[in-house]
Amino acid sequence: MTEFDAACAAVQAALDAGARYADARIMVRRTEVMNARDGDVEDLTSDESAGLGVRALVGSGWGFYAVPDVSDGAARAAGRRAAQIAEASALVPGPATDLVPTGAGEASWASPCEVDPLSVPLSDKGDLLVRATAAAKEAGADMAEGIYQIWDTRKWFASSDGHRIDQHIRECGAGVTASVFGDGEIQRRSWPSHRGQYATRGWELVDELDLVGNAPRMAEEARQLITAPLCPAGTTDLVLGGEQLALQIHESVGHAIEVDRILGWEAAYAGTSWLDLDKLGSLRYGSELMNITIDPSIPGALGSFGYDDEGTPAAKRDAVRDGRWVGVLAGRDSAAVAGLDYAGSVRADGWARLPMVRMTNVGVEPGPHTLDEIIASTDDGVFMDINRSWSIDDRRLNFQFGCEIGYEIKNGKLGRMVRNPTYTGIGPMFWQSMDMLSSETVAWGTPNCGKGQPGQVGHTGHPAAPARFRGVRVGVRA
Repeated sequence: MTEFDAACAAVQAALDAGARYADARIMVRRTEVMNARDGDVEDLTSDESAGLGVRALVGSGWGFYAVPDVSDGAARAAGRRAAQIAEASALVPGPATDLVPTGAGEASWASPCEVDPLSVPLSDKGDLLVRATAAAKEAGADMAEGIYQIWDTRKWFASSDGHRIDQHIRECGAGVTASVFGDGEIQRRSWPSHRGQYATRGWELVDELDLVGNAPRMAEEARQLITAPLCPAGTTDLVLGGEQLALQIHESVGHAIEVDRILGWEAAYAGTSWLDLDKLGSLRYGSELMNITIDPSIPGALGSFGYDDEGTPAAKRDAVRDGRWVGVLAGRDSAAVAGLDYAGSVRADGWARLPMVRMTNVGVEPGPHTLDEIIASTDDGVFMDINRSWSIDDRRLNFQFGCEIGYEIKNGKLGRMVRNPTYTGIGPMFWQSMDMLSSETVAWGTPNCGKGQPGQVGHTGHPAAPARFRGVRVGVRA
């Protein structure tokens, strides 16, 4: 019995039990995570999980049931159970649930991968983290940590609309962090970001990061930060590095444009959204330099796929165009409720979880400047890079972020290093103050986006580049 046979059996069983729509996903996921500290491997975790999840729609009620068994009998039982749960859900009155149409048919997709990360010998991968953390220690770090993570996911999706889709998605990434202990505080520097860099690519990505070559500089900068002056407090021009702008996009744009939050369906993990669908197409979100796209088709970016977990093909869509809010992240049911004609942003983090609206690749299109030009055009300001902390309210509106490192900008030049740089703002006012944006875009990967109850961890991508914001409050201490 093939995976498609099992998925189709589950769908048919749900229809026979009264569902008007049903879909089934079989997922097999292998994961591998290694951590090293101070020149030694600390732990290695390897896991494999496989199972089937079925959704069924009866009236306006959804039902979901999952089993770690893909035999014909288990699949059919899961389909029937999903329909029974949907029937019980429909007893609670609710708005009519429709599904926006999506292209159906047979398809197969795989993410680009030059070097299968699971085929690389463990000894080689461990040696990389050992050498990188040892190099940071030798350069003056009091503690050096390294990590790599690998996900190898196969999916088979079938629906009563006629979908038969299989996908193979390989993701991996790595990073190294150097920490220095000072008088009452710890300073750290991370390469290439505070959690590492991740993508839907093979081990070639990790090789490109050059962890060993960059680790000593991280240690040296962390030690310099211990004695660097505090970031000055006040209102000034702020230049953000691309990695920090990626986090800014994630928190103040990506989550805010999730239509389930806008509709009030989702209120966990920092709440709903300040956006109102009545203003879609007219609301001024940012300056004319702000062009944010939703694009799960970007080759190699962490939020990329061929089809989402409802069978909708990956397609690029505008979220913000010339500063105006014009698009959202949606699923087939939430899009229908919102009066939209597109979906394509629904995923689950495993076979045992209900698919929900998730970010894909939400990022800014390149601007007309370079970082050097942005610095040269700034008379007085602060440059901040690499996220260290984040906080945002439950409407995704008011925020405060901290970065690992900062530099004063004086008369168009980078000045002294400053420690504990922070900034705060209100989403639309902040984005409207953006007046310079670099063309030096990197698709940063976020492998730890939390949402939902039970909680799910999503993998998202954020193309971003350095940018300048005018009149921002920095150096916030509380």
